[in-house]
Amino acid sequence: MTGTLQLRPLGTTLGTEALGINLSKPLEESTFAWLQRAFADHPVLVFRDQDLGAPELAAFGRRFGTPRPHSLIKYRHVEYPEVSWLTNVEETGKVDWYGVKRATDWHTDSTFENTLPMLAVLHAKEVPSEKGGTMFADMRAAWEALPDARKQFLSGLTGLHGRSDGPSGERLYGDDKGFTENKYQEVAWPAVTRHPVTGRSILFVNPLHTHGFVGMTREEAWPLIEELAEHATQERFVYYHH
Repeated sequence: MTGTLQLRPLGTTLGTEALGINLSKPLEESTFAWLQRAFADHPVLVFRDQDLGAPELAAFGRRFGTPRPHSLIKYRHVEYPEVSWLTNVEETGKVDWYGVKRATDWHTDSTFENTLPMLAVLHAKEVPSEKGGTMFADMRAAWEALPDARKQFLSGLTGLHGRSDGPSGERLYGDDKGFTENKYQEVAWPAVTRHPVTGRSILFVNPLHTHGFVGMTREEAWPLIEELAEHATQERFVYYHH
């Protein structure tokens, strides 16, 4: 670590501010290596006072691997399709109500894909005068706080994931789920997974994309999904980013 790079907790073990990094310029290898180590232990890293365009965001994302374009074509940046340009207002000034609803319920990105993303990079360009923040839930801490009997039960389950057909997906969108370039099939993931670097167990169930479990009926699975979502999003596990 160089003398200028620091980590500062933001009230919880989940939210952490990375100091001394300017993302508008290419990061040196030593700085990026420090950042990767920090990200393994602090899954929400905050970089304040950045003003990045699509080229800088794309370049930063590529340092972690091959970027994944947004499943909804309408949100892809024209010049840098791996960068999503999410807005609630169309060019005509009309409010995009699908955009308003987007991400207003708890979810883990892209669990309906055949390969899982390593991370998501979010950069606010224009925000409301009040509210409009983003919340993150620590699924490691949520798992660790479960009773042993519940852990044993969940460790044997395989979750079934779709694009927006979990309990909250149906509530938010119904049949209006937006046009995608690809047709997504059901994907199965263990209900409990492990972090690829630290090895820590992670509860891997979310109410937007997880719609069932292998061997369970929907009537059995949905109450369990919602129970786990309610447990994982208790205030003690949540970081709210202003």
